[in-house]
Amino acid sequence: MSKLGVTLAGVPFKNPVLVASGTFGFGHEFSQFYDLSRLGGIMVKGLTPSRREGNRPPRIAETPLGMLNSVGLQNPGVDVFLEQELPYLRGFDTNIIANITGATPEEYAEMTEKLSDAKLDMIEINVSCPNVKQGGALFGASAEGISSVVSACRAKTSLPLIVKLSPNVTDIAEMARAAEAAGADCISLINTILGMRIDPVTRRPILGNNMGGLSGPAIKPVAVRMVYQVAQAVKLPIIGMGGIMDANDAMEFFLAGASAIAVGTANLVDPMAAVNLLEELRDILDSTGESICDIIGGVILNEAAHGVNKL
Repeated sequence: MSKLGVTLAGVPFKNPVLVASGTFGFGHEFSQFYDLSRLGGIMVKGLTPSRREGNRPPRIAETPLGMLNSVGLQNPGVDVFLEQELPYLRGFDTNIIANITGATPEEYAEMTEKLSDAKLDMIEINVSCPNVKQGGALFGASAEGISSVVSACRAKTSLPLIVKLSPNVTDIAEMARAAEAAGADCISLINTILGMRIDPVTRRPILGNNMGGLSGPAIKPVAVRMVYQVAQAVKLPIIGMGGIMDANDAMEFFLAGASAIAVGTANLVDPMAAVNLLEELRDILDSTGESICDIIGGVILNEAAHGVNKL
């Protein structure tokens, strides 16, 4: 394995630079700029059981060092993905990871079964979605909700399951432990942080859905902290994301305990962001003489600190 190679839940990756779901579509637009085979993996646009049109516009609002989005998981549905998008993506030498979202554990399980038959590399379960059976509370807001979804999916596949955790919780380590106990093979974090902007002139929210998910460099310190906490709490590999713009940002996640990273909002700023980061990372490792595996979890804590949460 090369100095950039990593293995996540038994799946080999040529390098640890992935692109995050929701920011890369199905790769068509980005393939005009570079060969997608250069990536370690592609986490495709979030899929639902059937076609979804998404939320009312406006769906995007800029913020200092970031952006809010309330796209609302617009996608063609899992069947169209399997029939039309997956064959295209399979033309590239990279790992393909499907991201799924459902309104009930049964919907998650049904999609998992369909995707399992398609022999994807991994499935990422987005638990940051409302549970219609529980009054609209997010699955990822409770250990019980996470367990119900992951257990349902685990029963339908032998493929490695990634659980994408929501940061909008009081104890991220508890949520990670629930995912691990229910059969998850990998954790990805963080998803976006709930935010809001208001136009002071109209006095109305800027987003058509009133609130949306905050992403970009503004959330990176929160993401790094949560990756570190989860790395201490579970034995699963972690894919870190949240405000990664360059290789130095990625290094923070690796040192905190992530085995791979995913580039998200940066793709919307610069379509070459992921591959530029990859080359920067290669240069860093060349200069230190290390492999990526030498870096993972290598943070040197200050001796004065006596606990993860001590301020």
